[in-house]
Amino acid sequence: MAIHFQAENKCFTLYTEHTTYQIKVDAHGLLKHQYYGRKVIDTDFDYAFLNMDRGFSGNPYDCDPYERSVSLDTMPQEYTSSDVGDYRLTSLNIMNADGSYGTDLRYDSYEILKGKYSIPGLPAAYAEKSDTVETLIITLKDHGTKTTVKLYYGVFSEKDVITRCAVIINESIAAVHLEKVMSACLDLPFGSYDLIHFHGRHCMERQVERMPVSHSIQTVSSMRDTSSHQHNPFVILAENNTDEDQGDCYGIMLAYSGNFRMDVEQDQFGSVRIQAGIHDEKFSWQLKEGECFYTPEVILSYTNEGLGELSRQYHQMIQHNITRGKYHLARRPLLINNWEATGFQFNEEKILSIAAQAAGLGIEMFVLDDGWFGKRDSDNAGLGDWKVNLEKLPHGIHSLAENINAMGMKFGIWVEPESINEDSDLYRAHPDWALKTPSRRPVRSRNQLVLDLSRKEVCDYLFEQLSELLSSANIEYIKWDMNRSLCDIFSTEQSRDQGETSHRYVLGLYSLLDRLISSFPDVLFEGCSGGGGRFDAGMLYYTPQIWNSDDTDPIHQLKIQYGTSFGYPVSAMGTHVSCSPNMQSGRSTPFTTRAVSALSGTFGYELDPNALSKTEKEEIRSQINLFKQYYDLIHYGRLYRISNPFQDHCFAVKEFVSPDQSEALVNVIATDPQANPPLLHIKFKGLNENWLYRFDDKEMILSGAALMYAGYTIPAMPGDYSILQIHLTHVEEKADE
Repeated sequence: MAIHFQAENKCFTLYTEHTTYQIKVDAHGLLKHQYYGRKVIDTDFDYAFLNMDRGFSGNPYDCDPYERSVSLDTMPQEYTSSDVGDYRLTSLNIMNADGSYGTDLRYDSYEILKGKYSIPGLPAAYAEKSDTVETLIITLKDHGTKTTVKLYYGVFSEKDVITRCAVIINESIAAVHLEKVMSACLDLPFGSYDLIHFHGRHCMERQVERMPVSHSIQTVSSMRDTSSHQHNPFVILAENNTDEDQGDCYGIMLAYSGNFRMDVEQDQFGSVRIQAGIHDEKFSWQLKEGECFYTPEVILSYTNEGLGELSRQYHQMIQHNITRGKYHLARRPLLINNWEATGFQFNEEKILSIAAQAAGLGIEMFVLDDGWFGKRDSDNAGLGDWKVNLEKLPHGIHSLAENINAMGMKFGIWVEPESINEDSDLYRAHPDWALKTPSRRPVRSRNQLVLDLSRKEVCDYLFEQLSELLSSANIEYIKWDMNRSLCDIFSTEQSRDQGETSHRYVLGLYSLLDRLISSFPDVLFEGCSGGGGRFDAGMLYYTPQIWNSDDTDPIHQLKIQYGTSFGYPVSAMGTHVSCSPNMQSGRSTPFTTRAVSALSGTFGYELDPNALSKTEKEEIRSQINLFKQYYDLIHYGRLYRISNPFQDHCFAVKEFVSPDQSEALVNVIATDPQANPPLLHIKFKGLNENWLYRFDDKEMILSGAALMYAGYTIPAMPGDYSILQIHLTHVEEKADE
């Protein structure tokens, strides 16, 4: 069993293959966090933390007046409340019916279930048939306010993952208001940690920053009503000496796509607390008698084998237990998108010309981007009117899809359902469907407003429109875009507190996506928000891949892919070969370099093949062969970050190793060629040290031990942004031991 309960000392121990997580109920019914780390069995960790009388740290009333050592202000806890003596970060803040705050949560009961819990209306990890998963539910109660909190734990034994969420239930006869409700709290009373987080901006997402955890509160958050380009809902706590290959580290990933908050506090005695959940600013939620509130899920993982292994644990979890549907683990089609080739300026003849050239090169899908609908000759009009523009496409989408299918390609299309232009038929008919405050004019972004997805009739309308589109032609791919941050958060739906609108918007989005993917299970949905502005595990539950960034510059992509890879697998990253000079940066790079960079993702093209030379077209054919040859190795192999592009400014190196260790691929890109350079020497990772490996491009065979421990020297790579690919295959002879 993954979950053990010792009734005599009320101790819960959660085991995965390599980790132990322990919770204990103390003599006063307080729920203590005792341990999370490397696997230790048959141990009660109560001995490890000593209670002491601390000045200005009060004691629960039911303690003996002379027992001053028990204090919520110093105790490691599983879930914390406000205004009851713990002055650190709080998980739950409720305004009770009498105007008071706080809940005194005490242990009530527990339940252990086979399988994995689900969360109504929210994405949550699920168990595969081969997984050993159990659920622990611990019930806490405040008998004074009649508040119940249920803490859910999903234990994925083979994945070394523990998921968490909380359910808040109002069992009083009067309504209460949730003003803060976190999904999970993790207390680490000992150790010296760094916080690793992933900041960014539009066109430069998920840049890595590492800083010491200090005696303060460090916050990573978004108030943009999307998880955002600026911060990602995933952080790592790593001991100071942890690197790629060794050291303790904890991952905390929130599966949520709206406003979020992740706080890290080191308290007065050095204990570290981290919490994750919905951002509490501008949030409130009324709970009437008998109602409950479900928090988004947090995905926790730990390893003592460094940041690389932690990443690989998350890659396996997302690929096998988050993404769903037909393309969950199937090879995705190789596509070409017309945006960088045409922008809004296209017609049917131009689109068919691009498609015909692409089909001749072996590309498998054509995706029609923005501009195909409504009065859409720029981004100033048309959003909301999901009817084909017959001036551009006089024979409609059905005919266009048929013609492209006849070329041997699949057909896909771009939509941005969540947004609306004021210059649209939909806005003229339903101006109240846009989010905007009644007292002032709304903020425009990209000359568009946002539809109120917290309203059921809006989601129903979008479902009908998109269902009609998907039923009108053989459409096998949807690129779902969202090109602005939200503000003016006010719903004309008056039956609820406006503090609920932001979260209800996310619930509406999830509900709409779930209905669509259930109704059209063969369609591949790709998420996008101006590139990577909503790149999170919540969206990956509905869309198995997300456009990595609007910046397709292959050298910039090295940093974006690097940061993204700490939590998310290659198979989730939408990456394409684009034009040179690059549309975003103006940089010129060789065609082969653009391809090798894009191969570390779903792979595709953003260009007009009509503008390519004969030599470039032959290169595309070679690139497609590489895509097919290495697809499984890159997408489902184990990723090793050999270099750090934020520190190694001359080269970027990454390695992919097959799960059975029989094959490996190293991609090297020279990012700053040097005169009279030092030798670039790398050490392979993840090979079998007792096996021999053959180099594809030369008559050389070396042992895994030699490649990993003695290393390999990269030949000189002169020229602008040169590339080198090293492919190894296992040969049957064993190396001498």
